[in-house]
Amino acid sequence: MQVYLPIAEVSVNALLILGMGGLVGFLSGLFGVGGGFLMTPLLIFIGIPPAVAVGTQANQLVAASVSGMLAHWRRGNVDVKMGLVLLAGSTVGSVLGVWLFGILKALGQIDLAINLFYLIFLGSVGALMLLESVRSMLRYRRTPGQRRKLHKHGWFHGLPFKTRFPKSRLYISALAPLAIGALGGFLTAIMGIGGGFILVPAMIYLLGMPASLVAGTSLFQIIFTTALVCFLQAFQNQTVDVLLALLLLAGGVIGAQFGTHASGRLRGDQARALLATLVLIICVKVAFDLMGTPPDLFTIAMRRGG
Repeated sequence: MQVYLPIAEVSVNALLILGMGGLVGFLSGLFGVGGGFLMTPLLIFIGIPPAVAVGTQANQLVAASVSGMLAHWRRGNVDVKMGLVLLAGSTVGSVLGVWLFGILKALGQIDLAINLFYLIFLGSVGALMLLESVRSMLRYRRTPGQRRKLHKHGWFHGLPFKTRFPKSRLYISALAPLAIGALGGFLTAIMGIGGGFILVPAMIYLLGMPASLVAGTSLFQIIFTTALVCFLQAFQNQTVDVLLALLLLAGGVIGAQFGTHASGRLRGDQARALLATLVLIICVKVAFDLMGTPPDLFTIAMRRGG
């Protein structure tokens, strides 16, 4: 079932896109991440231009995150105050990211920049997450059920503007979640991801939030951040393909519900290990495509007038 995407200017199999949306929605509900770290490379792999993949993926993340967040909301697993502080930071990061995206697109370097960002960030974060989760699982086997501190106090705990977050039982500087949110918003704009693969470990290990609240709170922030990025990308850079977005949305909403129900069957360290493994697999594929010899060495790209 082939459909033509007017902005991407390619024909794709609609059932394949629906299936990809369902898979990413499932991961969104399972891990509390937007799933863009997987969807954007997958879209590029099947021939969608990287700039369109990033801009359109932000649209799909909105629906997938809403679906997953509502399931967590019903369970009482969303810290709204923490989510709003993260959102304030992500708004600034999103605006800066879309601005830089437009500059790189005008220079003709956006495809290379997207691949390099994926290679650097996914490789670093994936390796660190996998290392930590393996250590955590080994400790669990040696001392099952033993309570341990979620985090150590670092220099950021001495920052000013201390704020109480009753739901998470935290009393920390608001600057820490603001900075984390800003980084997440920037990555959403540049890489077409929800930023959850940065937010989730940062909220657990830096902020010290209870693991039960992290996924829902992360998705709460991702909803508004991705909606803003989608609007800015469509208005400023014209890189949002509505037809592609609708196909991804349809699959993502359904998949997120299944992922949320499955999330309670994995321990935190097991879920992080699985997420890290997926991140590293995508990173290896991106690195191979970036450094490998292209199948066609002499391709002339025609630019639309503007």
